[in-house]
Parts: sequence; C-alpha cells; structure tokens
Amino acid sequence: MPGMAISSEPAASTPSDWIEKYLEHVRVERRLAARTVELYAFHLQSLREHAAEAKLPLDRVQTAHIRRWMAQLHSAGREPRGIALVLSCWRSFYRWLGHEGLVGFNPVQDVHAPKAGRPLPKALGVDDAVRLAELYDPEADPWTETRDGAIVEVLYGCGLRVSELTGLDAQASATARGWVDLDAMEASVLGKGSKRRIVPIGSKAGEALRDWLAVRGDCPGLTTARLHDPQAAGALFISAKGMRMSSQAVWKLLRERSLKAGLAAPVHPHMLRHSFASHVLQSSSDLRAVQELLGHASIATTQVYTRLDFQHLAKVYDAAHPRAKAREDKDK
Repeated sequence: MPGMAISSEPAASTPSDWIEKYLEHVRVERRLAARTVELYAFHLQSLREHAAEAKLPLDRVQTAHIRRWMAQLHSAGREPRGIALVLSCWRSFYRWLGHEGLVGFNPVQDVHAPKAGRPLPKALGVDDAVRLAELYDPEADPWTETRDGAIVEVLYGCGLRVSELTGLDAQASATARGWVDLDAMEASVLGKGSKRRIVPIGSKAGEALRDWLAVRGDCPGLTTARLHDPQAAGALFISAKGMRMSSQAVWKLLRERSLKAGLAAPVHPHMLRHSFASHVLQSSSDLRAVQELLGHASIATTQVYTRLDFQHLAKVYDAAHPRAKAREDKDK
C-alpha cells in the first residue's frame, strides 16, 4: 500500500506470531514511544481474544466481526474516543499485514467509532452571572470600568457573539455592521452568514450603555484615531487608543473580571451567550424565541439548551422535592 514503509525483515508466517512481529515493527522501525507500544500490545491482545472467541484466525476476520466487537465495546460503556483509538490500532495492524502480503484486505478500513455526544455548552448560574454583571472595582480606571461593565451587560443581556459585539458602532450608518438604538432599546447586529437581526436591549444593559456613552468621548486617543481611521473610531466599544476593540481584548477583560468577581472558572464571551440562552429558556420555555434571539438558522442548534434547562430542573427537584431529599439521605 502506498505511503507505508516496508519491513526489511520477512514477516512471521503464522497468524499466532503476527502481533509480536508487528509490535517489533512499530518499536524498531517506526520508533514509537514505549507507552504507545504498550497500548498497541493491549489493544491487539484484545483483538486476538475476540478472534479466538469467534474461532477465527486473524486473517479470516471480516468487517462484520469488527463492527460487532465495536458494538460490544460501546455497550460496555467505552467512550467514543477510546473506541476510535482501538480501531486506529487495529486498522494500522491490518494495513501492515497487507503490506506483508498476509491478508487480502483490511477489515477495519471502513469501520468508524460512534460519534461523541455533543458536549453541553458551559453556562453560568444566575447568581454568578449577576455577580459578574454587577461587579464594580472602585480602584480601577473609571473610564475602563464603565466600558467593561457595559460589555458584560450587553453580552449577557443580549446574547451576542463576540464578533457581533465588537462589530457594533455607536451610531447607525450606511457602513456600520451593527449599532444600538437606545430610544428603541434594541440593537441591530450582523451575525453569521451576514444575516442581520434585531435584538432587544434589557433595562440593565441600557443603563450600562448610557453610562458608557456618556464617558466614551473622554478617551484621550479618540481624536487621533478619528484622523487615522474614522470607521474604526466609530465603534461602540473602543480601546484607550480610540480604536475598535478586538475579540481578543474582550476575552482578556472577561477573564480578568471573572477572577475579580471570585467565580470558580474564567469566563469567556460565548459562556455569557450560553448563559443568556439558558436563563431565558428557564424562564420562558420558548425555544423558538431563543432561536430568534440567538440568530440560529436551525432550531436544532438551539435545542442543546433544553438539556441545560433539564439539568436546572433536576437540581431544583433534588433540592425541593420531599421524596428527592429522602433519596439523598438514604444514599448517604
């Protein structure tokens, strides 16, 4: 097979010796790490045992056998990533056997591990989200503190992506990607796929934005920035140099503010978007509304938050239901 180094020594002639010969190949010729060779030996011993139980020599194993053994691993609780590693080892082994002319085809070639379950998005609890939004550091620079507080309120209060936040301008214009209208208490944002949507601005986010706009013009670098790049200087959220804030800058300030607020883990912009969606869904149970607010093209993308909502309900049940308490006491 192309792309594979051919062993300089003849392979063992009997199936019972093939695994040992292959392990020698990966150890000496491919120079794999000792730990990797140990894992290969473990997985190939498993293959040998499966084949023995089925009364099959290794060169008679078929794709149907591999699929059956993978299903057994999955039903036994093996994670998809672990199954993928087993398959990779077996696939490499049979590829080497093909090079050596010992098998006519690779039975593992078209077998794939089950897909890993989509991880739940990380969201803050309501108390932690409020603590972060209400944080104010009196020792920090007032201009920066006002701006950063407004950023947190808009991210959490409107559920924006960080690119949508940094794309907002202070005023609507023909060239603006997005802007805020505090009279209408709404923001116009340009989301994925250049799709525009209108997002309501809550009262707390509106207050924070008014406070920020009242001091935004005090930026010492704003005059110079307007001369060099008027469009960037028109951004709603600007740096001390008067230029549009980057996504990286927003990530950094959120991480720092979450530490100041004493939260257990650093917060990033998408965590506030997840928190927005989860908390709105907990209160309203209106999945379609959350889909519109987030700008998801498919409701299937939004449905992941129903799993977060169920986790919340399960915690409420365990904390409040008399029979749940009795069960917890019995477990102790």
